[in-house]
Parts: sequence; structure tokens; C-alpha cells
Amino acid sequence: MGNNETTASTVSLASVTLEVADTGDAHRFYTAFGVDRHVRLRESGAPSTGFRGFALALTVSGPATVDAFLAAAVGAGATVIKPATKSLWGYGGSVQAPDGTAWKVATSAKKDTGPATREIDDVVLLLGVENVKATREFYVGRGLTVARSFGGKYTEFAPGEAGAVKLALYKRRALAKEVGVPVDGTGSHRIVLGGTAGSFADPDGFAWEAAVRAAAGPSARC
Repeated sequence: MGNNETTASTVSLASVTLEVADTGDAHRFYTAFGVDRHVRLRESGAPSTGFRGFALALTVSGPATVDAFLAAAVGAGATVIKPATKSLWGYGGSVQAPDGTAWKVATSAKKDTGPATREIDDVVLLLGVENVKATREFYVGRGLTVARSFGGKYTEFAPGEAGAVKLALYKRRALAKEVGVPVDGTGSHRIVLGGTAGSFADPDGFAWEAAVRAAAGPSARC
């Protein structure tokens, strides 16, 4: 069973920066996909192979909207990892962006109550970690508020503001299985998290830096 935990919130996830080989190409992809306002882009050639230890997830209203987002991603150059299917919890699938980032699109609804839209209910950054409990305590110690926790399997932190990308922790192996990729991976995570606590790295090597207002142009933000 899940349990609720509270603590004074002094830190929050303010931005997500994806490190990509070509910011122009990535900007075009994320605009076509429909998630351009949720991620920033930074050029990087840091070596990275296999699973990068994270995934981004979109929660939407219904199956038709899931299909619309996945089709837009594939049309813009993404590769299907898991075709959208029904499950006990709802409906969803996953794709890999041309820059290597894994994206999951899902809904808890099993039937459509209206036509497809381009609206996103939530964006969640899922970090695959070795020890969910230990990493959760690390982030709680830095002031993050736990919104939902399921023992050592999953933790979701409260967003700093409405509409912000949510931060969640998942077992690394379980996240790779959920997305549909092999768990092995080496090198850079190719992602930087922006917050209010300056620069640091968490126990699994995910880098944080002080969040700054995005400059104009795709090199800073889609």
C-alpha cells in the first residue's frame, strides 16, 4: 500500500535539460511531438550507450490522445519501443526520440470519452535508481516533499508549482522493463535537472544545477 509523507519543501524541480548532439534537430522533433515547452536542450557529445537510467512520461486523457502523441513522435523520427496496448492499469506505449531519450505516453482510461487532443495532464521525469529508499531520503534531506511512496519500488515528489514536471524515483531495472529497453547502459545520463539548491549530484549520478530563466532559441529550450 502507498503512504503519504510530508516535509517542508525548499527545493523543487524547475527544469529538465536534455543533452543532445544537435539542438536544432532535437528542437524540431520535440516541437512536432508536442512537448517542446517541457524540456530544454543543450548540445553535448558526452559518451553514452544503452539505457541512460531515466525516462520521461506523459499522462493524457484517453487512448486516442495516447495514439496521437505516439504517432506524432514516430512521424517526427522516433522509434517505437512498446506499441500502445491495453493493460490492467489503462493504455499506453513508449518510443525513443532520435536523441536517445525514452518517452512513455499513457492514460488510466481504457475507453475514449471524446476525440483526441494535444493536451497533457502531467509530465513526469522517472529516474531509475539502485535504491529507491536511500535516494528518496537523499532528496527529502534536500527539502523535496514526498507526494506518494510505495516502499522501495516507487516514490513521487510534489511539484514545485502547477504544471511543472514532476520528479519520481523507480528501480532502475524495473524502469527499463516498464519502458521496454535493456537495463544495461554506460556513460553520461545526458540529462541535467535544474533546481533551487545549486549544483550537486544524487547517489545515482544524476546532475543538478541552479535553474536559470531560459534564453531565446532552441539551444536553451524547445
